[in-house]
Amino acid sequence: MPKVVDPNVLVGTETHDDAGVYRLTEDIALVQTIDFFPPVVDDAYRYGQIAAANSLSDVYAMGGVPKTGLNLVGYPDDQDPEMTWLGDILKGGAERFAKAGAVILGGHTVRDAEIKFGYAVTGLVHPQRIFTNANAKPGDQLILTKPLGTGFVTTAHKRGDAPDDLFESVCQSMIQLNDIGRDVMIEFGAHSATDVTGFGLAGHALEMALGSKATIVLHLSKLPIFAGVEAFACKPYLTRASATNAAYVESELAKEGRLDPVRLEIFYDAQTSGGMLISLPADKADAAVAAAKARGATATCVVGEVVARGAKAIVLRQ
Repeated sequence: MPKVVDPNVLVGTETHDDAGVYRLTEDIALVQTIDFFPPVVDDAYRYGQIAAANSLSDVYAMGGVPKTGLNLVGYPDDQDPEMTWLGDILKGGAERFAKAGAVILGGHTVRDAEIKFGYAVTGLVHPQRIFTNANAKPGDQLILTKPLGTGFVTTAHKRGDAPDDLFESVCQSMIQLNDIGRDVMIEFGAHSATDVTGFGLAGHALEMALGSKATIVLHLSKLPIFAGVEAFACKPYLTRASATNAAYVESELAKEGRLDPVRLEIFYDAQTSGGMLISLPADKADAAVAAAKARGATATCVVGEVVARGAKAIVLRQ
């Protein structure tokens, strides 16, 4: 992307942040983001909920309040002339937007061979209170607010292999809004944050480390995971994104000691509507975890720490 030269662009294309931020006044800035993807579940209503929660997350990760959304739809009307699924998809998305206190203003639809759905979202944030993924400080601890493993479980579900209780817990996690993480990071004075989605914990942690010019140390044994997901962290449930995420971080990754290969795959797994990775002062971490759990993000825990930049951007320990 060409570099944008505009003093009101506070976060733009030259960074790897979750959303762009444009200053309107001294007190108001727009947070803008866009995301859409093919179905990750068969239920149309749930798919809409997940797509909406995922799209809203980028605004939350910047510390913003979502205000409006525009539907983005690719739809195979030749396969479904009556738009049977589309109504339920839109209803699911609208339910999550209402939960977020935001409104849907309209959207745009095109014909496509495969269903694709998501949103362009606009939010508001104070120009002096923007959170980015590039301000983690040595001495910080890192908390993660949702379990990992959505990629494996949704792939297993499509093959008919995922147990119902595991799949249900994954769906409930994917539709949960990340306003919980947003509120906690503001309340406890976090330095940096990002939501964990397609690049997996591996890719999003790397972007935080590189942007912050620091090294992130993660402990595989501490990562929150869905109960039973270990059985699916292997072929044939590994997605192409697992391999590309592993390749993306390889040159900046140091592995210390003997690492659990299953947990390592979970580290690479691409997430849909994953949790927030938050870097905050070490003396605030336990209280932030407790607050997130009390508000419904029950898997929240400390997963690592930030140290001065070393030879590699990420260090993995068991």
